[in-house]
Amino acid sequence: MTTKVKTAKKQKSPAMDLPRGMEVNLRLPTVMPPVPYPIETLVPKVRQQTPAVGQRATRPDGRLHGLGQTKYIDDMSFPGMLHAKIKRAGIASARIKSIDTSAAEAMPGVMAVLIGREIPVNSFGPSFQDQPLLADELVFHAGDGVAAVAAVTEQIAIEALEKIKVEYEPLPAIFDPVEAMKEGAHKVHAPNGNVYATKVVKKGDVEAGFAASHRIFEGTFRTQMVEHVPIEPHAAIATWDPNGRVTIYTSLGRITLGRADVARTLKLPINRIRLIGTIVGGNFGGKNEITQEPILALLSRKTGRSVKGVYSREEEFISSTTRHPIIMDYKTGVDKDGRILARKVRLVLDGGAYCSWSETTLGKAAILSAGPYNIENLHVEAYVVYTNKTMTGAMRGFGAPQVCFAYESHMDDIAEGLNIDPLEIRLLNAFGEGSASPTGQVLHSVVVRDTLLKAAERFGWKESR
Repeated sequence: MTTKVKTAKKQKSPAMDLPRGMEVNLRLPTVMPPVPYPIETLVPKVRQQTPAVGQRATRPDGRLHGLGQTKYIDDMSFPGMLHAKIKRAGIASARIKSIDTSAAEAMPGVMAVLIGREIPVNSFGPSFQDQPLLADELVFHAGDGVAAVAAVTEQIAIEALEKIKVEYEPLPAIFDPVEAMKEGAHKVHAPNGNVYATKVVKKGDVEAGFAASHRIFEGTFRTQMVEHVPIEPHAAIATWDPNGRVTIYTSLGRITLGRADVARTLKLPINRIRLIGTIVGGNFGGKNEITQEPILALLSRKTGRSVKGVYSREEEFISSTTRHPIIMDYKTGVDKDGRILARKVRLVLDGGAYCSWSETTLGKAAILSAGPYNIENLHVEAYVVYTNKTMTGAMRGFGAPQVCFAYESHMDDIAEGLNIDPLEIRLLNAFGEGSASPTGQVLHSVVVRDTLLKAAERFGWKESR
């Protein structure tokens, strides 16, 4: 019997159907070595309008905003989510003798209460870690939190705060930054002094400049504390997963810094902390650092449920950062034509109870305090001081708007005293191409004079005089 053996036909390789030369690509490595491509940086012509200016541009989030469908944190919820509220001290300076939370914990609907000593590392701050999340031993200003509650509804959480009894021993308080600088003044963070950062800028010989001056003008200018008042207050939601990792939805503007601060305060590796920045309903610098995020995380871990915290408008005013009030002393020597020969500036920043971004604000205020003017002889000294007031921090400009108000008001006073047009005295002294800043930086593409002249033309300055 003869057996026929069938020979399997050889399968045709897909590469055989490819155009000539392309089949070799199939044998190349899957990860190609990086190839440097020449990247041409497009720079708009100096003083030329860029294509975007004056054109209609559609914001990708504009439609949702217009329809009222944008989801902010207060619009978000999770199954079984709790609501948190923080009890504020209501006293500017005190020692906490005792905190009794038993009545609040016994309330139906209250799931957890947290006090300062339960926080693993109860201090934070972008420069100095001088701010407690919840005051434990001492209260430094009236907006300090002393206890937090998580409950099934926001109303129950608010009512539970009233059940928490805190016994205080009142301590001396200080509210004037100039008084706080004096010897023997009450020390906010004893034993350290109240002046916690200084900045000095020197250029030329200011006393020689004053000696050569035709006239010397002096003035003191003050600005007040300003709250950001965003439409959306500080808000966050914290939730833990079964692997011991916490996710926090937050209105913070600086997620990376916030993540590091949360990891530090919870004493956890940073890879177990996840911060999700939601759409922010207004920041203006006031949401640059953590506030309640670690508190919500600890309440969430205690209860095993998601916890949301939203500041009331009152809390925004008494416990979030504000713009620095600054006391600004100016002394300026000028010649007969109004040219500035010397200027001396002294700044005292009211930092409130904690440092926050005061070091940054101090530096910017000091460097910019001379104004956009050529001044060969300059001396600036600046101080930031602790007081028992709401802490000051970042707000648009970080010290620039305050000193701008001072040096421009001062320039108006000088112009009036010399009977010179306010525009002309500015044109005489303004920076030009190649001018040096107070710190020695050589300036380029300077259009101060051009801007002043264009604004004066548009405003009709000459016709209105």
